[in-house]
Amino acid sequence: MGFNCGIVGLPNVGKSTLFNALTATAAAEAANYPFCTIEPNIGRVGVPDIRLDTLAKLAASQKVIPTTLEFVDIAGLVRGASKGEGLGNQFLGHIRSVDAIIHVLRCFEDENITHVEGTVDPLRDKEIIETELMLSDMESLEKRITNLEKKIRAKEADAQTMLSVVQKVLTLLEAGTPGRAFTPTADEKPFFDELQLLTAKPTLYVCNVQEDAAGKGNAHTEKVKAMALKENAKMVVISANIEAEIAQLSEPEQKEFLESMGLHEKGLDRVIHEGYALLGLLTFFTVGPKEARAWTVEKGATAPQAAGKIHSDFERGFICADTIAYDDFVACKGEHGAKEVGKLRQEGRTYKVHDGDVFHFKFNV
Repeated sequence: MGFNCGIVGLPNVGKSTLFNALTATAAAEAANYPFCTIEPNIGRVGVPDIRLDTLAKLAASQKVIPTTLEFVDIAGLVRGASKGEGLGNQFLGHIRSVDAIIHVLRCFEDENITHVEGTVDPLRDKEIIETELMLSDMESLEKRITNLEKKIRAKEADAQTMLSVVQKVLTLLEAGTPGRAFTPTADEKPFFDELQLLTAKPTLYVCNVQEDAAGKGNAHTEKVKAMALKENAKMVVISANIEAEIAQLSEPEQKEFLESMGLHEKGLDRVIHEGYALLGLLTFFTVGPKEARAWTVEKGATAPQAAGKIHSDFERGFICADTIAYDDFVACKGEHGAKEVGKLRQEGRTYKVHDGDVFHFKFNV
């Protein structure tokens, strides 16, 4: 479906354990040595949404199909990765292909699990990773400059604008500021997006803690929280070990286990929801007796673009969308009730999708 989050961090911080729990598989080998993940492992997970279950019950749907997010487990980076240390360049290439970054920070002490830097310090670890990403971005931009100068001499359209963007971003990076701090103008944005900077990707910090700190965190997570607030970023505290245990249980057993640990919800649900929000995504629904299904679009998408998520023919031949807001669908106990009280409306080609819209698309090809 095209939206994915790359899980990154230093070796032995719990990335693969988190990935295994997210995808409820043992596809990524979790071992106590660096580089146990050589190729990025990919898994798709359903986005938990209680609204979908409610809609399915109201419509007596035979099947319930959630929308999904893709998670990519990327092998551990180390200091010097931008210069090829460890398996650096290969891993940096994997990060470049994802839409957002889940940055796992080790916030637990365990003498049985080696830390590549010798001690546990999540802020230092974060700086190591970010420095490597910035160095890689700088190298990428510097390579562009000579080629762009040639294009300017050849009077190629837009080359000057691109060079200006490259130089502005390079100045930021050289000052130790990541690319996401750059605010492009409307004219600059397409050129900035084309650069595909590692440090411009939206980032969620995940603090991996020991089991007894899963509810309230610890001194390490407080430091990360302060850093995230300063960056206007999001952070989630979880215990990857707990999540791995929960992933192997049935739903009733999961609830009982969470209660026994004094937890209200799975940490993974928070990771998935925050990852979804990080990508600027919305959910819309299609509901009927055969199936209730959640779909994903980016914020700002129009009704035809939403229809195209189901099938390209729906977008090409779009006529209109019968639309009911989720709250109205529930309050009216379904489509028929919503229609009777005038809560079903027909929206055209310019309609912007709202989170929770229930659609029935009309099209003609």
